[in-house]
Amino acid sequence: MNINPATSYISLGNLTPDAFLQQHWQKKPLFVRNALPGFQGLLSRKELFQLAANDEAQSRLVIQKDRQWLLKHGPLRKRDLPGSTENTWSLLVQDVNHFLPSANRLLLKFGFIPYSRLDDLMVSYAPAGGGIGPHYDSYDVFLLQGPGRRRWEIAANYDNQLVADAPIKILQQFNAEQSWVLEPGDMLYLPPNYAHHGVAVDACMTYSIGFRAPSHQELIHQFLIYLQDHLHTEGWYNDPDLKCQSRPWEIHPDLLQQTGQILNKIEWQAADVEKFLGIYLTEPKAHVFFDRPKDPLPFEVFNTAIHTRKFQLNLKSRMLTGHRQIFLNGENYPVSPATKNALCILANREEISIDSPLNDESRKILYQWYVNGFIEVTSHS
Repeated sequence: MNINPATSYISLGNLTPDAFLQQHWQKKPLFVRNALPGFQGLLSRKELFQLAANDEAQSRLVIQKDRQWLLKHGPLRKRDLPGSTENTWSLLVQDVNHFLPSANRLLLKFGFIPYSRLDDLMVSYAPAGGGIGPHYDSYDVFLLQGPGRRRWEIAANYDNQLVADAPIKILQQFNAEQSWVLEPGDMLYLPPNYAHHGVAVDACMTYSIGFRAPSHQELIHQFLIYLQDHLHTEGWYNDPDLKCQSRPWEIHPDLLQQTGQILNKIEWQAADVEKFLGIYLTEPKAHVFFDRPKDPLPFEVFNTAIHTRKFQLNLKSRMLTGHRQIFLNGENYPVSPATKNALCILANREEISIDSPLNDESRKILYQWYVNGFIEVTSHS
């Protein structure tokens, strides 16, 4: 099935996106029959296995054998997969949207959630009886069923003790409170920390749309790193009135007081928070790299080519916009309102066409992105 560029959101049953956000988002699960009618997936089992063998893809193989759980990280070759007589395993491939334009277009159907929260599209395959055991996640997820059927059992109340020494977080005990068998095109939304257990009824593939949910500790840690790189203060510690201490090994109150005054210089504004978030949320994952053009066009030639070509983001690029600035792949670009309006169309995975109004600032930034491999030429006119 081909997913056209999203002109509408995925079906949420009889709910509007606003009603879903008010009644279900981070509150309670939602099961939708025929959320995407006729959906048979975006790639075959063979193509998923080939992607799992790609050095640039993140893949995992989870196997349950003799009451033990095993985990293998990719790249995974065909010889790494269990034989046809084994069925208690599952293959998971992250960031499929980095490789398939159709996966990016599928993600757009969830655009009622801000892109700043969107993480990736993961595709999993399991033979009949396969799964990764009962577990819970700290983030929201939509589970869209591709080919085959999978039974999902969920619970809001559960004992969160995990299986000891397992390489993944699997609950020791799990008692289902609700269950559904998902067929192709059906979808289940789960808020954070809902326990769930999926078992393939037939050989099947599930498309998981996951969302970012950094911990408070992570946000504070990363913001302090940002401040370290961007905050500049003047002055040196000094103590011209220093006196002898009877206990020189003690930290003197004067030292505490002056240090406290120095640390009070750590200040930030709303603009600092926006810049930090834009950089942090668009920073590529550690395994993501961009291929620069081997023989990039000189700027003058590129500038002329704009009139005959179209451009779109590289599938791996992450782009957000703020107040008079654009964030792309961990970098920020202060721009005029006209430039922001001209370029932000890329953030919605749409093309910049030959009739788009591009000023000199837009052209220079586009060229910089082109040289870095962040955008791609898509077609001639």
